[in-house]
Amino acid sequence: MPSVKRNCRMKSDPQNTVQLGLNNNRAQFALLMLINAFVGGMVGLERTVLPLIGRELFHLRSNLILASFVVSFGVVKAILNLISGPLAHKYGRKRILVVGWLFGIPVPFILMWASSWWWIIGANVLLGANQALAWSMTVNMKIDLAGPRQRGLAVGMNEFSGYFAVGLTALATGYLASVYGLRPVPFTLGIAWSVLGLVLSWLFVRETKHHVEVESQQQSLAEPADAPKFWNVFQKTSWQNRSLFAASQAGLVNNLNDGMAWVLFPLLFAAHGLRIEHIGVLKFLYPAVWGVSQILTGPLSDKIGRKRLIGPGMIVQALALWLVAAGNSFTVWALASVLLGIGTGMVYPSLIAAVSDHAAPVWRVQALGVYRFWRDMGYAVGALIAGLLADALGFAPSIVAVGAITFVSGIIVMRNMTDGKLSPER
Repeated sequence: MPSVKRNCRMKSDPQNTVQLGLNNNRAQFALLMLINAFVGGMVGLERTVLPLIGRELFHLRSNLILASFVVSFGVVKAILNLISGPLAHKYGRKRILVVGWLFGIPVPFILMWASSWWWIIGANVLLGANQALAWSMTVNMKIDLAGPRQRGLAVGMNEFSGYFAVGLTALATGYLASVYGLRPVPFTLGIAWSVLGLVLSWLFVRETKHHVEVESQQQSLAEPADAPKFWNVFQKTSWQNRSLFAASQAGLVNNLNDGMAWVLFPLLFAAHGLRIEHIGVLKFLYPAVWGVSQILTGPLSDKIGRKRLIGPGMIVQALALWLVAAGNSFTVWALASVLLGIGTGMVYPSLIAAVSDHAAPVWRVQALGVYRFWRDMGYAVGALIAGLLADALGFAPSIVAVGAITFVSGIIVMRNMTDGKLSPER
């Protein structure tokens, strides 16, 4: 009997000491922000220089073939996002975070020394796995720590750290490429980011599953003890729940236009004679504004609702894309990049928070995985559309077409999404 009581105490103690809220978990929250900055930095390695490497070093003339590195990244990231939820539910967030960093370690070395474009595509398979597992876990763990009252703020801070790091790394690689050439020096930053991310995740991050259990108990929701079957969550998140459907399609279109920008923007700017360091500045502005604005839009969505930011944010993105297509100078493109960053900043944390609002804690991590599947499949779709249209019509018409898709997505959100922390559809 004593051993039974001791075991009961061991099982209950973690929950008895767990407290929700950012202030109560500020050390772990700050650590996860730093780790997600390293995750974002891994993507930033490619934002300025990789399309130029494809064009100048590998002599790729087909925009569709050049876009293949984003397609491989997006498909792998989307699929692993889909299973990251069940994996995290079964094995815990921390383990999946560490595995994500193990996938990231080889990436900078392959980018530095790849002898063919196939190696670049392979590196982006690994990068997609790194981003799916590591970024998914940092955002899920922050949501776990924050609890329902500060969910938008938690997501906004997470996405700020990641995307500001994307911009800073894009800026740094553009500068390094202008001084030392396109390879290998710009990619040495990735070695530092991946090693630091792995070490910090392995040694200092703590598991957050007990926070989910506490939140479920506090809300006293009429949910089953176990999470529903994955296929049921997939259907509900993808199309059965109108709000979750609106969020999923908006996420897909958001990353569709980001995938297009990843591939075409450096090529468009270079075709107009911009130097690589100036391209780096433009590739910094967009994710940097995107990242910083989320510090405001995340908590704002907690106050005014998600829908009021998501729908208009998609329309702002569309206007920015049309301005890029119409522009022909650094000043115009800088303005458009800032506008695109603002629109994306309005949308990104609000979408993750909206999905969290409409999913009960017991199946929230799976719902976020499904949402992130659709969202990051947008990279592959956007790269394919960009490559096909750019080969057939040129850069500007391709960007105009993607802007139109983005505009329609915003209308879909405004017609279908409802706000509410305790949606009756949950």
